[in-house]
Amino acid sequence: MKQIQKMNNTIIGGRPCAIYSDDTPRYLLIQPVDKREAETLDKEIAHIKLLTDTSFVFSSFDITDWNNELSPWTAPPVFGKEPFGNGADRTLTYIKEILIPYLKKQFSLNIDIPVVIGGYSLAGLFALWTGYTSDSFSAVAAASPSVWFQDWSDFTDNHSPAANSIYLSLGKKEEKTRNMVMAAVGENIRRQYDKLKSQGISVVLEWNEGNHFTEPEIRTAKGFAWCIDNKIRI
Repeated sequence: MKQIQKMNNTIIGGRPCAIYSDDTPRYLLIQPVDKREAETLDKEIAHIKLLTDTSFVFSSFDITDWNNELSPWTAPPVFGKEPFGNGADRTLTYIKEILIPYLKKQFSLNIDIPVVIGGYSLAGLFALWTGYTSDSFSAVAAASPSVWFQDWSDFTDNHSPAANSIYLSLGKKEEKTRNMVMAAVGENIRRQYDKLKSQGISVVLEWNEGNHFTEPEIRTAKGFAWCIDNKIRI
């Protein structure tokens, strides 16, 4: 397996980013991360490389206001006291107008290179949302996405995704919680999977061992690898 190179502390459009690049990449992977996730990116990338031999460029970008920057619309707090904002539109604009053009120029990528967006938890929901609201992404890797989010099921019932391949996953213990809002995640992700299948989307739902906090970097890596190897080939 060819050694993957890492560039640290890159600033793109005012945001800290970590970029990993193979030679002659065939896919572009994008992931929003918080500080904890940023610390495990080496492990995540190594696991993607373990699962696929296909070359890619991967770029994370830092999220500092998780409940605002990744939320498609406002919603009341579910745990703690912090509500959810509606900053997802601005984050998507950053990806489309700043991050992707920069990466395509920096690495001389084909203009039509498949772009995969992925994320974990609320970032997984954000990735799903972008797959519905933008045609910039060929595939979505949504690992343990927050499909319990207020009005999410209504949104997916009334919209069809532009992405043609979607990976979903959940921990087997995630729906076994006393928080009734969070407990809906199991039923909602099954419903999401069935809806996507009925719409003709290439979709998989993978169940992982453990709860929401079990190996998030491995779960996200599995999602990216599936998107690379199970979607359209160049």
